[in-house]
Amino acid sequence: MRKRDRWGNRMALIGITVVVLSLAVVVNLKGASLKEKDLEYQVKEENILAQKAEEEMRKEELEERKIYVQTKQYIEEVAKEKLGLVNPDEILLKPSDGR
Repeated sequence: MRKRDRWGNRMALIGITVVVLSLAVVVNLKGASLKEKDLEYQVKEENILAQKAEEEMRKEELEERKIYVQTKQYIEEVAKEKLGLVNPDEILLKPSDGR
């Protein structure tokens, strides 16, 4: 009877050990996958922060452009380039086509 009790205790101890080892393996694997995901998220975060910085620079450039397009200099520039207009005190010289 004592041998049966010892055998039963050993089997229970082996069963518990197997369960604990299985849990340890599962926790270890999950931890590794979580670390991998964490690295992926860190890379994504760095990319998003870089994009944010670029967009902030672009925003500043657009704000500067917004101010510039309201100036007299910009209006004159567009009038000259797109409409071919000149100021009254300017002389427009065009090259002759006779080569």
